[in-house]
Amino acid sequence: MGCADRVVLAYSGGVDTSVCIPYLKQEWGIKDIITLSVDLGQEDELGPIQAKALECGALESLIVDAQETFITNYGFRAIQANALYENRYPLSTALARPLISKLLVEVAEKYGADAVAHGCTAKGNDQVRFDLGILALNPDLKILAPAREWNMSREEAIAYGEKFGIEFSVKKSSPFSIDRNILGRSIEAGPLEDPMFEPPEEIYLMTKAIANTPDKPEYIEIGFEKGVPVSLNCQNLDSVTLISQLNKIAGNHGIGRLDMIENRVVGIKSREIYEVPALLMLIDAHRDLESLTLTADVTQYKQGVGDTYSKLIYEGLWYSPLKEALDAFISQTQDRVTGTVRIKLFKGNAVIVGRCSDNSIYSPNLSTYGADDNFDHKAAEGFIYIWGLPTRVWAQKNKR
Repeated sequence: MGCADRVVLAYSGGVDTSVCIPYLKQEWGIKDIITLSVDLGQEDELGPIQAKALECGALESLIVDAQETFITNYGFRAIQANALYENRYPLSTALARPLISKLLVEVAEKYGADAVAHGCTAKGNDQVRFDLGILALNPDLKILAPAREWNMSREEAIAYGEKFGIEFSVKKSSPFSIDRNILGRSIEAGPLEDPMFEPPEEIYLMTKAIANTPDKPEYIEIGFEKGVPVSLNCQNLDSVTLISQLNKIAGNHGIGRLDMIENRVVGIKSREIYEVPALLMLIDAHRDLESLTLTADVTQYKQGVGDTYSKLIYEGLWYSPLKEALDAFISQTQDRVTGTVRIKLFKGNAVIVGRCSDNSIYSPNLSTYGADDNFDHKAAEGFIYIWGLPTRVWAQKNKR
C-alpha cells in the first residue's frame, strides 16, 4: 500500500495486533512500526507483551502507565455524570479508547510517524472510537486499520502470523473475546452470541458466583468530594488503590455482573457480558449523594444530560464540542456533591442504607410527621389550588 513510512500501532499483544505488524510490512509496505501498549490496569504482564512486539518485527515497543490518568480524567468524569449507556453499561471499555487515542497521537508526533494504526475489526465499536478520537486530536494524521480490510477469520489470521514465526498462546478456536482494564472486563463472542446461552462461570474473574459469596453482609462507606470518590471507610486513598480495593470488596460479594443485549454504533445488536464491580457501585452511590445535595430540577435535568453523555462516550465522541459543553455543566453541578454514602453488600446486591453531607438540603423538620414538624400545613390548600388551576380549567371546558 505504501501509505506511510513510520506507523505507531496500538498494541495489546493479542492475535489481531500481533498479526498487524507483519501485515503492515508485507502487504502495505510500512517500513518502521512502533508499538504502543498502555497499562490501564489490565493486569497483563507488559514485559512479555513488549518483547513479543519486537519479536513480531516492531522497530520499537513502548509501554505507558496510564492507570491514574485513566481513572481520574475519564472514569471519575463518567461517575460525576452518572453515565450508563442504555441505562445499564457504565462504559468501562469505551472510556479507555479516547485515552489510548490521545497517547497514539502524542507518540506519533514525538516519533515523527506518518500514521497511527489499530487492530479493530469492521463490526465493532472500537474502530469508531479510535478513528474519531484520533481525527479530533490530529485531523491530518493517517489512520490505518488492517484488520478492517484483510478479511481473514481468526484462524486465518493466526495462520498468517505463524508464517512469519509468530507464536500464539491462545487456541485457534478460542471462543471468547475479552477486554480488561481496572474499571472492568467485557466478554463477548463464541457461545455467548446465542442470547439464550447462560454464561459459564469460568468467564468471570472479578466477581464471585452468588453461591460462593459470604453469608454475612459487609458495610462500607465511600466518601466523595465534589462528585469524586476519595475515601473508603474514612481512609483517603489514591484513585488506583481506591478502585482496586472496591473491585475486590464488591466482587467478593458477587456485585457488578451485567448480561445485556447492546446496540452497537454500527447498527447491529450484540450480546455483552460485563464485570464492573467498583464502577457500577460508585455511580449508584454518587447518584444517591446527588439526591441529598442537589435541587430537584437540577437532579431531574441532569438525568437527561447523563444519558446524552453516555451516548457520546459510547459512540466515540469524547472530544466533541457537545461533550466539552456538557463537561462544563456537570462540573458546575458537582460543587456541592460532597459527603459520605453507606452501602450494604450482600449476595450480589449493593444497597445504599445511609448518606450524609454538610451540603445536604434534606430538612428533617420539614420531612417529619412527628412533633417537630415545621411545615406550614395551611399553605397546602392554596398551593394545590394554584398548581391545579390549568387542570381545573381544562376539565371544566371538556366536561361532558
